[in-house]
Amino acid sequence: MPYESDEIRVGLAGYGPAGSFFHAPLIAATPGLRLAAVVTRDPAKADLVRRDHPGAEVFGSADELWDRSDLIVIASPNRTHVPLAQEALKAGLPVVVDKPLAGTTAEARDLVRLARDRDLMLTVFQNRRWDGDFLTIRRLQPELGDVHRFESRFERWRPVPKGGWRELGGPDDIGGVLFDLGSHLVDQALRLFGPASRVYAETDIRRAGVKTDDDAFIALTHESGTRSHLWMTAVAGQLGPRFRVLGSRAAYVKWGLDPQEDRLRAGERPGGPGWGAEPAEHWGVLGVDGDSRTVPTEPGAYPEFYAGVVACLRDGAPPPVTMETAIETLAVLEAAKRSATTGSVVELHAP
Repeated sequence: MPYESDEIRVGLAGYGPAGSFFHAPLIAATPGLRLAAVVTRDPAKADLVRRDHPGAEVFGSADELWDRSDLIVIASPNRTHVPLAQEALKAGLPVVVDKPLAGTTAEARDLVRLARDRDLMLTVFQNRRWDGDFLTIRRLQPELGDVHRFESRFERWRPVPKGGWRELGGPDDIGGVLFDLGSHLVDQALRLFGPASRVYAETDIRRAGVKTDDDAFIALTHESGTRSHLWMTAVAGQLGPRFRVLGSRAAYVKWGLDPQEDRLRAGERPGGPGWGAEPAEHWGVLGVDGDSRTVPTEPGAYPEFYAGVVACLRDGAPPPVTMETAIETLAVLEAAKRSATTGSVVELHAP
């Protein structure tokens, strides 16, 4: 590092929803990156790779990526994140890991040491830092005043389990909504309001046959004094507001998810006209009762993540998500898991 070639060959491990809907199209749309190889053992997914990315080779093992790639992206099941990242770093390759980086902060710190010892980039795909509504809250913070309560929800209605490791796996699979959706919600709260000093959480299994949490709540007390209440669930028959932010001057309420995920799932490629723009009927409301207004949502900007990866590798810029912030998020999730198990409030200390 910095990387000097005009083209950075990307090896993508995993072509499930994360790999196929998020990473592959974002990589393909980023100047300076080329999706060179994809690992999947599923013949149907291999056919999808060949259809959607005909220039990419398809392999059944990650070992075949090391000599064919300049950058490794890990979008495989969560239990594989740490071992694959270790192998890639030992092979001398920079790495992007889908969230969560690891199951514990100890594992994450080991990866960070390995990357630093080899002077290699290691970053985590926290794409929802580039959600339009999250960017809107950042823009509106001066108008909100001192935020005393931040409510954030990532809710779904899936009464019938979909199956797979996220719902049916054991503890080593790092499934469940706490580490899945919670990785996004905690990261956003910490980015907006700074470190947390106290964590309280509740986790439950609501659906028959599911073996890991599908309904969770986290309460954070930030060192700044703000309190964040975060909900993540698969069993919300009626969805709550995506954000409700209460400040000393005004409040902001926003319903509905950022549209970028739906557009990626529908096969749209980033970079076209209006990418990331949200329809006006979905914009949030800022103000107080009797004196409020609709405010435009900032355009969502998922492509900025991989543009940041290119800038890091070519120009030595900081990675788009630093390991310090990734570990901070993971520490809160660990504390939340401990709180939910013991029913206690967990005090956090600076790492």
